[in-house]
Amino acid sequence: MLMSSKPMFDLAYDGGFGIGAFNVNNMEITQGIIEACAAEKSPCILQISKGARSYANMRFLRKIIEACVEEYPEVPICIHLDHGDTVDLVQQCIDDGFTSVMIDGSHHEYEENVALSKAATDLAHANGVVVEAELGMLGGIEEDVVGLDAAEYEKNVEQFLTDPEQAKDFAERTGIDSLAVAIGTSHGAFKFTSEAKLAFNRVEEIMKTCPGLPLVMHGSSSVPQEFIDLINKYGGNMPNAKGVPEDQIAMAVRKYGVCKVNIDTDLRLALTAKIREVFATNPAEFDPRKYLAPGREAIVSMVKRKLDMLNSAGKADEVIAKWEADGKTMPAYYNKSACCG
Repeated sequence: MLMSSKPMFDLAYDGGFGIGAFNVNNMEITQGIIEACAAEKSPCILQISKGARSYANMRFLRKIIEACVEEYPEVPICIHLDHGDTVDLVQQCIDDGFTSVMIDGSHHEYEENVALSKAATDLAHANGVVVEAELGMLGGIEEDVVGLDAAEYEKNVEQFLTDPEQAKDFAERTGIDSLAVAIGTSHGAFKFTSEAKLAFNRVEEIMKTCPGLPLVMHGSSSVPQEFIDLINKYGGNMPNAKGVPEDQIAMAVRKYGVCKVNIDTDLRLALTAKIREVFATNPAEFDPRKYLAPGREAIVSMVKRKLDMLNSAGKADEVIAKWEADGKTMPAYYNKSACCG
């Protein structure tokens, strides 16, 4: 069932769970994600970045997600723009049937971030779409998102974290529905040079200044060592790749107000590791089905593991009941032919 992220976050904030926001780029990745969510009876957010729109063509991604909605009507699905950088892109995504958008002005000066985020929020809310914005700076690089150098970020992390008082001002002036916060996470596979430690004290302070505001963690892939080892075993070159420990992510969603956790790098690692394994162990193989299928299965297993970590398994029926009890339907502007009605 296609819906906004609002009923998901309403329940997650006080319910001790988080919603996995998984980036989709092609059919196999999307199939793996939705199959895992259906098996675990978990709500999910399928998010599409600017890079994915360019790579796959939004028409194709739209039809793939439409198939997910039709094939698994029992799974609550939110379609989300990841790291939108302009109001024009937000408009395009609204026209394409997205139910949630992110406007990321975190790389701008504060007042410019406020102005951009408010403009995007005003536009989205007028069309019944919820908005996520970002405040603070993350490290690492992923697609068009260029953060700070990992070593520099770790050394000076405190100065880049989201300021609680500024978060309050930002939320009040923009009217956003959720806030992506910088609490020590980082984009990409090479997030840290040593063990990551999330700034939970900062999350607690933000929860006090912004009570009830759903928080979002970007750069939250855990970079499982088994996939790094498999990639390196079969010709890869990824030494010292480190992610966010899963126990810290679990704590963020079970104890604090983190309602959405972005996961992209781990999906890429799982798919790449299995493809490399097939190519190395069976070099004569040329049938894409024979190497993409194992990659897809690895994604299914990976996502199931994440849903358990996020404590969202088994929450699908509760989310749907919340959506229906609130009297929510797809807004009038929504064009069924555009996406996934």
